[in-house]
Amino acid sequence: MQTQPYGSWPSPVDAALAAAHDGQPEWVGYVGDEVWWTEPRPAEGGRRALVRRTADGREEPVLPEPWNVRSRVIEYGGRPWAAVAGDGGPLVVFTHFADQRLYRWEPGGEPRPLTPVSPVGDGLRWAEPRVDPARGEVWCVLEEYTGDGPDDVRRVLAAVPLDGSAAEDRAAVRELTGARHRFVTGARLSPDGRRAAWLGWDHPRMPWDGTELLVGEVGEDGLLHEVRTVAGGPEESVAQADWSADGSLLYASDRGGWWNLYRDGTPLCPREEEFAGPLWKLGLSWFAPLDNGLVAVLHGRGAAVLGILDPETGEVVDTAGPWTEFAPALAAHGGRVVAVGASSRTGYEVVELDTGTGRARAIGARHRDAVDPAYYPRPRSRTFTGPGGREVHAHVYPPHHPDRTGPDGELPPYVVWAHGGPTSRVPMVLDLEIAYFTSRGIGVAEVNYGGSTGYGRAYRERLREQWGVVDVEDCAAVARALAEEGTADPDRLAIRGGSAGGWTTAASLTTTDLYACGTISYPIFDLATWGPGDTHDFESRYLESLVGPRAEVPERYAERSPTTHAHRLTAPFLLLQGLDDVICPPAQCDRFLARLRGRGVPHAYLTFAGEGHGFRRADTIVRALEAELSLYAQVFGLDPTPAVPKLELVT
Repeated sequence: MQTQPYGSWPSPVDAALAAAHDGQPEWVGYVGDEVWWTEPRPAEGGRRALVRRTADGREEPVLPEPWNVRSRVIEYGGRPWAAVAGDGGPLVVFTHFADQRLYRWEPGGEPRPLTPVSPVGDGLRWAEPRVDPARGEVWCVLEEYTGDGPDDVRRVLAAVPLDGSAAEDRAAVRELTGARHRFVTGARLSPDGRRAAWLGWDHPRMPWDGTELLVGEVGEDGLLHEVRTVAGGPEESVAQADWSADGSLLYASDRGGWWNLYRDGTPLCPREEEFAGPLWKLGLSWFAPLDNGLVAVLHGRGAAVLGILDPETGEVVDTAGPWTEFAPALAAHGGRVVAVGASSRTGYEVVELDTGTGRARAIGARHRDAVDPAYYPRPRSRTFTGPGGREVHAHVYPPHHPDRTGPDGELPPYVVWAHGGPTSRVPMVLDLEIAYFTSRGIGVAEVNYGGSTGYGRAYRERLREQWGVVDVEDCAAVARALAEEGTADPDRLAIRGGSAGGWTTAASLTTTDLYACGTISYPIFDLATWGPGDTHDFESRYLESLVGPRAEVPERYAERSPTTHAHRLTAPFLLLQGLDDVICPPAQCDRFLARLRGRGVPHAYLTFAGEGHGFRRADTIVRALEAELSLYAQVFGLDPTPAVPKLELVT
C-alpha cells in the first residue's frame, strides 16, 4: 500500500467513463413475451433509446437515432411509450422529445405522427399511452397549453385515433373527462374494461401532499361517466392505483403515515415501511398485480427492495439476489415481473423475476464493470444526530483505492452531496460520479435530510415551511459529525447539489461558514422570483408547503433566499447551468451573480447550450465533473493524477 496525499491518488475512473455510465434504464414493460425499456445514450446527444430484449436474448434498439423516446409532461415527464404484440409484429406508440408528438411505428415502416403540433405556448404533450386496438385508439394524458405563459395549461385524459386522423386535427382527439383537476395520471382500465381509475390533484398541493383516487364508468360512447372519489384527499397521498385480476382496486396510500398498500380500502400489509414514493413522473410504479392474485411490490425503510405480497396473508417474500435498491419501475406478465435494480457494487440493470421458480436474473442493460471494481467506493448507511436530537440519514463514501492510503496525520477532504427534489431520496447504489472522487481520495457524504422520502410522512414533513433551514442544518450536522469523529478534515469540507440540492448548497454557503467551497448546479437562488409565471406549472406552488403561503409570510421568501445573503458569501464556488432549463431558468443565476459583482468572491460560471434541468450529454457531464474536481484541487491544495483542465476562477 503506497502512501500519497488525499485527492492526488491516480484513478482509472475519469470523467468520460463516469459520463458514459450516467443515467439508468426506465419505463420497463412487456410486449408479448419480450421485455422493453428506455435507456440513456449520453454519447448520442443524451437521447433516450427504446430497447427490446428479443426471444434469443439479444438487446437491440427499437428506433434508431434521432428518435428520442421521452415526454415533457409536467416537465419531468412520464411514461413515454406503449406497445401491443400482433401477428405482424408490435404496434408501438411513443412520444418523441423534439416535438412532443405521439407517433405510431410498426416494423418495416417509419414512425408516423398521430397528434398535431400546436402553435399555442409550449403546444401539446402526451404521457402514459395505453394502446386499445379494439377501439382503434390510444388513451393517454394530454397536457395542452392554452397561452404563452407557463401557467396557461390544462390536463385531461384523452383518446387519440390510431389511424392518424388527428395528426393535423386537434378536434379529432377525444377528451374522456372534463378538466376537473389541474393534474391527472393515466387511466388504468379494470380487467372487464368497464371501469377506469386514475389520480388527480390541484394547486397548491404536490402529489405527495394529497391526491384523489378517481373511478369512472366506461360508457358505450367511450367516455368516462359517474366519476367519483374513492380514496385520498388534501392530506392523504395516493401514489399509484391499479386493478387486480379479480377486479379489486389496489392502491398505495399514506393515510397511516406510511405509503402502504390497500385493496378496496382495506390495508394489505400495514407496516412502518414505504410501499410507494413521490410521484415526480406520471406512470411510476411501485407495485404490479399478478394474474394469480399476488402482487409484486417495492417496499422498505430507506432502501426499496422487490418482494411478492400475498394479499390474503399479508406476507411479503423478498427477491434473492445482489440488488439492494429498486427504482419505481415494475411490470408483470403472467408469473413474470420485470424491475430495475442496483446495489452499491452494481449500477441499475433490468431484472426479471420468475415468481414460479423464485429465480431473479439481470436480463437487460446489464451491469458490466467499467474498471476494476477494486476502485469502487465502499459506502455505509449511517444515522446522525441533528438539531434537537432528530435523526438524519446519510450514505457515507470514504476515500477508497486498492493500493493508496493517505499519510499519517492527514484527514481527507469530504464533499456533502445534497439531493434534488427536495421531496426525494438518494439511494445507495454504484455511481461512477461518486467513484470519480472517492478513488482519488476525496470522501462523499450523501444526505437524506429531513424532508426526504423513504422514512414515513412525518420525516417527509419536517421540511414543511422549513426549506432552507432543516435541509441546511441536517447537511451541516453530517459534515460536522464527520469532522468531529476524525473522519473528515474540518478545513476541507465542500458541499454540492443540483436543482433543490443547488438551493441547499447555495443556502449553506451563504448562511454558514462550515464549507470551504461548493458546486451549485441549475439552482433556485431567489424565492421571490420562482413561482407562478417564473417556473413550470407543476412546481409553481411548491413553495407554499416548503416555505409558506407567500401572501402570509412574504418576508420569509426574502429571508431564506441565497440572493438576499449573497453579501455573506466568501467561499469559492462553481456554478453550472443549462441554458434551456425552464424549471430553474438561467435568470436565477444571473440575478445571484449580479449581487456578487465586485465583492471579490472567486467563482466560475459555466453554461451549456442544449441542456435543460439536469445534464444528459456526455461532453457536458465531462466538463462539469472536471471543473468540479479542479475547484476542489485549487481550494484544498490537491494535485489530481492525472491532471484536469484548470478551472478559471474570477472575482
